[in-house]
Amino acid sequence: MGVSHPSPKEVAVLRVVLIALVVFASIYAFVDCVQTDRRLVRTMPKPVWLIAVLVPVLGPVGWLLAGRASSRGGPAPRGPSRQPPGPRGPDDDPDFLRKL
Repeated sequence: MGVSHPSPKEVAVLRVVLIALVVFASIYAFVDCVQTDRRLVRTMPKPVWLIAVLVPVLGPVGWLLAGRASSRGGPAPRGPSRQPPGPRGPDDDPDFLRKL
C-alpha cells in the first residue's frame, strides 16, 4: 500500500491553473479599483490601492475585502449625497409638496 504521487503533467496543469487564477484576480482587482469612485474607497487612498493590488494574492484579496465598499452596505459615500435613482414617493417630491 504505497502513496500515489501526482504525475508531472498533473502538477504542471495545477501550476498553470493557479498562476492563471492569480493573474486574473490581480487584473480584476486593478480594473475594479480604477473604476471605483474615490469616495467609495476604504482604508487607504486610491493611488495606494492601485499599487497594492499589483502584489500577487495579497493585493487583490485585500482590495476585495477591505478596499472597496460592498454593494450590500459598507460605509456611506463621502462627499455630497445624491438621491437614489428611480421613482420617488409623493412625500419625497418637493414639487408635489409645494402644491399642497
